[in-house]
Order: sequence, then structure tokens, then C-alpha cells
Amino acid sequence: MKKVLIIDDDADIIELQKLYFTKEGYEVVTCMQGDKAVATFNITKPDIIILDLMLPGMDGNDICREIRKSSDVPIIMLTARTDTLDRVVGLELGADDYVPKPFEPKELLARVKAVLRRTEKGTMKTDESSETETSTSGVVTFPGLTVDKVKYVVTVDGKEVYMPPKELELLFFLASNPNRVFSREQLLENVWGYDFFGESRTVDVHIKRIREKIETEGVEREWCIRTVWSRGYKFETK
Repeated sequence: MKKVLIIDDDADIIELQKLYFTKEGYEVVTCMQGDKAVATFNITKPDIIILDLMLPGMDGNDICREIRKSSDVPIIMLTARTDTLDRVVGLELGADDYVPKPFEPKELLARVKAVLRRTEKGTMKTDESSETETSTSGVVTFPGLTVDKVKYVVTVDGKEVYMPPKELELLFFLASNPNRVFSREQLLENVWGYDFFGESRTVDVHIKRIREKIETEGVEREWCIRTVWSRGYKFETK
């Protein structure tokens, strides 16, 4: 049974979500105070979190930031705000999806199922690869950069760089197809899957985070992630 942690200060919204998720066979844990959310997460160890942005004590962005320091658990952010900046900030902090209020419970449930499916597929692929692939398969290497999708490890200049699974998978996909341009929609399709509900800006946010981790200012490399104006992105090599 999958466990859902709902963090929201609106009792009616919590009860509505609890009703739908319980009916679908999920175990539901709730928390109504932001300053208790991280502790609740550490104790309950949920499979996915539905996190409201506006909370007393500690807001959703700060909670997401704290959880991402130790866990890649899927997080879906909820907010009554419609500002695009809010969505971008949430995605930059590591949220997997973003749902505006008011929302349809069935749509939220569908998004939860989609995110969990992607997470499970990623885990299955990693487990299968570690059992059947050789030490060189599932790995792309360039001078100063290695992306290992078998062990889910990225190294830059011999030093391991932490990346959440989706960032690593995006980098691996681009690096496995050097000098080929992919649109944001193609990247969403190939890396996130057909059932991804998010917007194409998600790709931009992930690319920004990847660049911050693998590119060093003032250091000229034989590779880079290049933005192709009005087209998309490519992993460019010399």
C-alpha cells in the first residue's frame, strides 16, 4: 500500500483528498503545520508528498528545500497562487509537479499515480541494469564528465556531483545523443514519459540546475549543454 503525506492547513481540503486517496487504496498521513512537516516526513516515510505552498510556521518552498537535502521522494506542490514565478521556484527546489488551487481531486489523483509510475519505472530500470549490464554499458563519458545511469552517479573532474534521478536521466539522455537538438516537448516525452502533466518550463528548470552542477565558470570544456534558440537544447561536443 502506497503512503501519501498531505501537508496543508485547510482541513476541508485535507478531508477531501483523504476521502479520494483512501478510496483508491492509499494510506494517508496528514500534517497541518509547516514547522512540523519535515519531522512528520522523517517519521512516516511516505511514498509521495502533496505539499501546500502557503503554510503557517514554515512555507512549502522551505519544506521542499529541507526534504530535498536528504530525499528524492516525489513532491507535488499545491497553491492558490497563479504566478508563474511560484511554479518555477517550486520546480527549482525539486518539486516534481505543480497543481493550482482550486483543483479537481480526480486530476490530483491522476498526477499522483503518474509520478509514482515514473518513480517505479526508474527504480526498476536501475535494478535491472545493475543485474544484467556490464560495467561499461549505461555509462557516457567525456573529458572531465561521466554519467553512470547504472549506479546513478555523475562525476565532474573526478568528483561525484549529487543529482536527483530526473536531472541525471535528462543529462544522460542528452549526452547519449551528442550534438543532436531536442525540443522541450521531445525531452518531456523521452525523459518524463507520455503521462507527464507538467509544462515545458520544467525542462528549462532542470537544465538550469544541471548546468550549475557540471559547468564551471572560467573553465573551457570540450562539451556543454547548448540552448538552441526557438528549438530546444543539445549536448554539444567539440
